[in-house]
Amino acid sequence: MNHEDGDKGSTAPERSTPDPSASATPDSVESANAEPGNAEPENVESGNAANEPASEADEVTPPDDAPGADEAPTTQLNLGDLGDRSGEQAPLWVEPPANEDVTQVIPAIPPGPVPGPDITPVGEPTVVAPAAPVPPQPEPQPAEEPAEKTPARASWVKVAAITGGVIAVIGIAYAADLAVSSGKVPRGVTVAGVDVGGSTREEAEATLQAQVGPRVDQPLTVQAGDVSTELVPSAAGLGVDWGATLDRAHSQPLNPFTRLASFFTTDEIGVVSTRDETALASAVDGLRSDTDRASREGTVVFEGATPVPVDPSTGQNLNGEGAESALIEKWAFGQTVDLPVDVVPVTVTQEGVQRALADVATPAASADLVVTGRDGKVATAPRQQIGAIVGFEPDGTGGLTPTYNIEAATGILAPQLVSTEIVPKDAKITLDGGAPTVVPAVVGDLVQWPKTLETLPEVLRGNGSHTTAAVYGPVPPALTTEAAQALGVKEVIGEFTTGGFSAASGTNIRLAASEINGALIKPGDTFSLNGYTGPRGTAQGYVESGIINNGRPDTAVGGGVSQVATTLYNAAYFAGMEDVAHTEHSYYISRYPEAREATVFEGAIDLQFRNTGKTGVMIQAIGGSSDLTIRFWGTKSVDVESITGNRTKPTQPDTVTLPAGDHCIASSGAPGFTASDTRVVSDHATGQEISRDTRTVRYDPVPIVKCEEPGAPKPDERTPAASPAPSAPAESPTATPKPKPDEGE
Repeated sequence: MNHEDGDKGSTAPERSTPDPSASATPDSVESANAEPGNAEPENVESGNAANEPASEADEVTPPDDAPGADEAPTTQLNLGDLGDRSGEQAPLWVEPPANEDVTQVIPAIPPGPVPGPDITPVGEPTVVAPAAPVPPQPEPQPAEEPAEKTPARASWVKVAAITGGVIAVIGIAYAADLAVSSGKVPRGVTVAGVDVGGSTREEAEATLQAQVGPRVDQPLTVQAGDVSTELVPSAAGLGVDWGATLDRAHSQPLNPFTRLASFFTTDEIGVVSTRDETALASAVDGLRSDTDRASREGTVVFEGATPVPVDPSTGQNLNGEGAESALIEKWAFGQTVDLPVDVVPVTVTQEGVQRALADVATPAASADLVVTGRDGKVATAPRQQIGAIVGFEPDGTGGLTPTYNIEAATGILAPQLVSTEIVPKDAKITLDGGAPTVVPAVVGDLVQWPKTLETLPEVLRGNGSHTTAAVYGPVPPALTTEAAQALGVKEVIGEFTTGGFSAASGTNIRLAASEINGALIKPGDTFSLNGYTGPRGTAQGYVESGIINNGRPDTAVGGGVSQVATTLYNAAYFAGMEDVAHTEHSYYISRYPEAREATVFEGAIDLQFRNTGKTGVMIQAIGGSSDLTIRFWGTKSVDVESITGNRTKPTQPDTVTLPAGDHCIASSGAPGFTASDTRVVSDHATGQEISRDTRTVRYDPVPIVKCEEPGAPKPDERTPAASPAPSAPAESPTATPKPKPDEGE
């Protein structure tokens, strides 16, 4: 059968009728009988046979003397002997042994009559078929061994049986596995690296508490960028919700493929962490001291005369929110947890550092900086100090811009050329001869250091000598001769004198007076006694003397300066100065005018007044052995009158008993009262009143202070108003507490 016939499916192939004259073998008869009627065995399906390639035995090769296609011979097939084959021993069909090819090979029937007796039964027609033209045959090919073939139906039956068996086994295994694992954690489930698959929920929780639970109190390594440190999860407020964790495992999967895969894979479900948000945030912030660092820009520094490059280095800041999330998710694994960081970039590149080193730093440090002045004088900044003058800052494009510290360079060089300069001097007003005299100012001639050093970048650029010339220029004084003369300091406009101080107080009074003597107050300026004298301590020459401390007499360094304050206040009062700030003593001192006196205490109580006139005022202070006089010189424009009011509201003193010692100053006391003072200011030229102001002051009574030795008998009676005050401990003169606002030196 040719391949074209095979492609026709179950249609029986046509075959040429053999020539009756040709001899036929029993096999050929069997084949002839089998072919026309399609009498094939049950297990041979025509469809399959048609699809199988024909063997060489199926091909019909005409003999050499076969008629040509143009003769159109007919071949007769005698079927008459079919009924006589029953007597033969060989059956028409023999069931092939198992596993043997059931395909029967039909020999080729040569054309022409089949030899042998005519066995055509009577009445049976002879089938005459026209001889099919024999197509040209290709060159014979080497015969191929036919492949063994299993009948299709038998193959499908076996496959179906095997498949069914496999499915049945799988089904039984699936059902058994599902039944055995019912109610347990699905196979392959791990929690923080601990396998709990196949365990009951109770077993799984016990396992986790035993293996994962201790990790909450164990130090956990965390990695933030290139920094490694530790924290304890429990201290960070972290724990485990065991129930919620196992809820993540869900129930047993029903998908057979999922169940099969679980034998070879794991399913990590992590833990559900409990957390204290405040403790966690605090713990993360506590890591910053280790993890965070500022970026370091690349630059060049000088170690003596050697320039040293500093490589740029990025910084990092711990990402707090990301760090908390990472700890919550991964702490329970007991392994290093990577914490996210935010990188702090740098702007200077390594190439920029190298350029600055080669082009600026190295040449600048190659020689001393020399500035030549007048008269052959020179100032030198040694190359070992070049780092104080030359610096660098990022230029924003990856490089470094050199900076030059003119102030630092001036500080090094200027003292060396002072002898070549003429220092400016302000005009002064002196009282030589008893009248103000203006001493002319002196215009200076100084090195103009900013101008001298403006060429510093060019001077330091080369590798040779770094030398430049000093540039000098005139410098006017702060107070010129003309300005001093215009101040109008020509006459006394106010003065006051006080006396009656002790020797120690006199030392302090005369020192403070000398410091304010000659002070010049320009129009609109405010004078401050504390600001002008500065500190009044032992280093400045002040000694210990009497003060008022906490409402009673005491001693301290600088005591007595309040007499300077009272004298200065009254001189300013009568000179028409505007009162800015002053404070009276807490109790009345008889040598001072009532409601017209002042006290001071360093750092707490000050005396201030403002010059509201159109001309300047100069202070003259003269300290004698037992008195102090202060005068204000200027141009008189106002007259001042003081009106003192009557004393009112008297109060009686209390009695205070203190331990005898250096800090107990006995006092007989004095009553307190209220007093007032009214200042009337009038125009000097016209006498017209300009202002009238009244100030009321309440003075406390001076306490009666008794100093008693420890163990001395106490008096039987006390004055009704007396009430013991708590004893004050002895105080060091250098550790005297500051007084209340109404007390002072």
